[in-house]
Amino acid sequence: MTGTLFLLPVPLSDTDPAQVLPAPVLKIARETNYLLAENARTARSFLKAAGHPGPIQQVRIIEIGHAPEPAQAREWLAPVRSGQTDASLVSECGSPGIADPGATLVACAYEIGVRVRPLVGPSSVCLALMASGMNGQSFRFHGYLPQDTAALADSLRRLEREAALGETQIFIETPYRTERLFQAILTQCGDSTRLAIAVDLGGTSETTMTRRVGQWRALPAAERPALHRRPAVFMLHRDDRLPSGHDGLPSRRQ
Repeated sequence: MTGTLFLLPVPLSDTDPAQVLPAPVLKIARETNYLLAENARTARSFLKAAGHPGPIQQVRIIEIGHAPEPAQAREWLAPVRSGQTDASLVSECGSPGIADPGATLVACAYEIGVRVRPLVGPSSVCLALMASGMNGQSFRFHGYLPQDTAALADSLRRLEREAALGETQIFIETPYRTERLFQAILTQCGDSTRLAIAVDLGGTSETTMTRRVGQWRALPAAERPALHRRPAVFMLHRDDRLPSGHDGLPSRRQ
């Protein structure tokens, strides 16, 4: 019998894990003694916040980094394959394997016959789509868009064309470039395309707003969500069945 690779979600913000993770998931977090993590420091902080009972220093933590090689993944999973231990895989935030380098380990787990068990927890992509009011039947996640100005403009125009076919287009950016991406969207996209922005998901300042691009342009800066250095998910969609007067109401949770 092999061990199990648990895909262990973590909070999206500094929220107490007990507020967003089910009790069975917290139990696995507290029992883990072998952790595969994108960043060891934040993984230790999560275990401490989750109430791990033992000395955190005694938990074996492997830092997989941003681009693990398959050969490394197989080596890290060898103790699980032999049945010596179970392992938990954690992302920097949210659910492992979604916009996350942990997908490489999951693929290798299947190749070597290790059981994989995903656990319930927050995902910024899923939460943003749920709150956007956009098409949740047909959507595509693009991760990060190009940083080069011309390539970014081309990508946004392409995504807008695909959004006009009814498919929600979802993408993200690092917190210190979210405002730049927002301004690029306002420059490149047409007035009637709907743009949703979900900011600080899972935190006390969580805000999701959906408006048409033309409405975003007309919105005073003081009424726009502050984006600088805040994590955000962006979504584009086009649905001409919705009258413009019914669009743009903010959804907020304090």
